[in-house]
Amino acid sequence: MDSPELKQEFQSTPELLEKLYKYSVSKEYQAGDVIVDENSSIRAIPIVTKGAMKVVRTEEDGREILLYYIKAGESCIMSFLGGMHNETSKVKAEIEEDAEILFLPVTKVSEFIKEHPEWLDYIFKLYHKRFEELLGIINEIAFKKVDERLLNLLEKKAELTQSNTLNVTHEQLANELGTARVVVSRLLKQLEENGEVQLGRNKITLL
Repeated sequence: MDSPELKQEFQSTPELLEKLYKYSVSKEYQAGDVIVDENSSIRAIPIVTKGAMKVVRTEEDGREILLYYIKAGESCIMSFLGGMHNETSKVKAEIEEDAEILFLPVTKVSEFIKEHPEWLDYIFKLYHKRFEELLGIINEIAFKKVDERLLNLLEKKAELTQSNTLNVTHEQLANELGTARVVVSRLLKQLEENGEVQLGRNKITLL
């Protein structure tokens, strides 16, 4: 359960990190598991200690779009806001790669804010990062073509997994981009012809 990223984040306040581990429950998940669904109650805040998860928004017709990834040492700011205001979740959080998650009860979030200024700094830092990422998503949808967005998504996944070989289906990529699978398949074929990727069965290698 020990996380180097969290240890570095709270290195100036080891007592806060100790409380975080003391009051949280640690659980392990596999890629594809959904830990928070839309409209579900938020009783605990998920903090990633290992692996990664993605946060997506789903429309009524079933289409999804990726909002951002959450890496080790980070949490979901949407869960913070929803939990603190006693609101249901507006997003879905799904495990991107096998992960270990700390679940901190919502009651402790407010308590930590009163007792540890560093905890509030942590929340604001997350808020700032997610806000910039959401602005990036808006910019991509408004001004970039789908092929550029697809390549950017593949590069994000490669950076997240620290591997140029990605185990992902065309359907998954289409869901995260909010487009059709046939569109993604056509664009991936073009990228392969341009020598930018190599396609395999449920596998894509960035060249």
